[in-house]
Amino acid sequence: MGVSLRDLPPIADAYDLAACGLMTTLGNGTIVRVNATFCRWVGYQASELVELRRLQDFLTIGGKVFQQTHWAPLLQMQRSVAEVKLDIKQRDETLIPMLINASRRVYRDEIFDDFSFVVVKDRHAYERELLLARKNAEDALEAKRDAQHALLLADRRKDEFLATLAHELRNPLGPMRMVLDLLGLKEFSDSQVRWSHEVLNRQLGHLSHLVDDLLEVSRINEGKIELRKTRVDLSTLMRTAVETSQTIVNAASHELTVEYPSTPVFLDADPTRLSQVFSNLLINAAKYTPRGGTLRFTGTQDQGDAVITVQDSGIGISADDLPKLFQTFSQLIEGRDLSQGGLGIGLSLVRTLVDLHGGIVTAASAGVGMGSEFTVKLPALLDLGISGTSELAPPPAKTRPQRVLVVDDNEDAAASLAMLLEMEGHTMQVAENGLRAIQLLGEFHPDTVVLDIGLPGMDGYEVARNIRETPSGQKLLLIALTGWGQEQDKSDAKASGFDFHFTKPVDVQRLLDALNGSESVPRL
Repeated sequence: MGVSLRDLPPIADAYDLAACGLMTTLGNGTIVRVNATFCRWVGYQASELVELRRLQDFLTIGGKVFQQTHWAPLLQMQRSVAEVKLDIKQRDETLIPMLINASRRVYRDEIFDDFSFVVVKDRHAYERELLLARKNAEDALEAKRDAQHALLLADRRKDEFLATLAHELRNPLGPMRMVLDLLGLKEFSDSQVRWSHEVLNRQLGHLSHLVDDLLEVSRINEGKIELRKTRVDLSTLMRTAVETSQTIVNAASHELTVEYPSTPVFLDADPTRLSQVFSNLLINAAKYTPRGGTLRFTGTQDQGDAVITVQDSGIGISADDLPKLFQTFSQLIEGRDLSQGGLGIGLSLVRTLVDLHGGIVTAASAGVGMGSEFTVKLPALLDLGISGTSELAPPPAKTRPQRVLVVDDNEDAAASLAMLLEMEGHTMQVAENGLRAIQLLGEFHPDTVVLDIGLPGMDGYEVARNIRETPSGQKLLLIALTGWGQEQDKSDAKASGFDFHFTKPVDVQRLLDALNGSESVPRL
């Protein structure tokens, strides 16, 4: 046990002769010293107790509960326990009500608890107090459970609010993106108009990124992050991340150096999620580096791991901030002027997504003003001798003119999308609700229906089911284009008969690829 009798503090001759029971235990309750008075009361010899029994052995079940909930916590806080009334079991299991006092001390690096026991004459009064204490403990436990339930309910409502907020923000973002894409097809001679278009395009991308981050927090909290893994080349993921973050990097006049792996490195991963990880790190580095800085994006293989690093010459990270860097909504105080309104979500998403892929992410910095380095390590697939060229995205499919019906109660969203698709060579028709869409099936004879979910009256799911039940609707391509982007929303879309599910604001090229039958866009 590590403690012998000769290690105990000095003892007076009066110890055994005291009128009250005296006992010393270790912090876990093991008896290391007891006087004759207590032994006489309980019917044991000291040799039967010392280092063989614990004080808890003499308590009733209720006494043990009281000891755990009231008495032990007080001792742990170095506070004494006074006048505690508990039953003490004798050898024959009969009970003696006693008043107990206790205090804790440390001697030679060992914790000792000293107890005194006095027999209580008024047992009934003691029992009433014990019952009252037990009731108070039960009431406190019930209150704690109610508080925990309220917190869970509030957390669920918060996630529902975030999902609804993301949907409501996406509705106006959709037509804004379409109009900007339309303007991008025009040639502007006025430099101020070109500059204005670039600013709007950049800021809309930033806003869309914030909305996506909000939704990802909701998914993480609900445990609904779903990975769609495939064999993917690390260089392909890095190129996608560079393309995603290039606008922000260029806007800050940073110099970005990219080093791809010298030989193909393959991962079993969700390409969308990992591209999100790398682009978040690049965007974060660009945001927290003063204008005209340097960024370095490197991919290598170290034995069985793919190693990806993002280095910057930015504001750096203090030693105090490093441990909390990956917490949700955490932001560096020193970087708030550079954050451009970020939510402090990006690095939390990075850590979660890397963890889900079986990897680790770390951050390092020499200090404030000394730049930062983020490193991601992910398990790499064994090189099976397969050329990396098979992992390259297929070329965009050639445009196949189609008859496309757009169904959306948002007039701006429907009109801008119809105009954009019409410029791509498609024949367009617009419906403002589900009933009109079903009516147009027999009049317009569309090849594809692009359908909003949040329609008035008959929602998009019901419209899709009705379309699939018609003879002509069996062969139609059904595309959901909506502000609802949770995994459950995608599952509901698939169950209703949709072929594709896109969230607003839609990536127009992906929509066009889906219309043209490109294999680069996975179906539901």
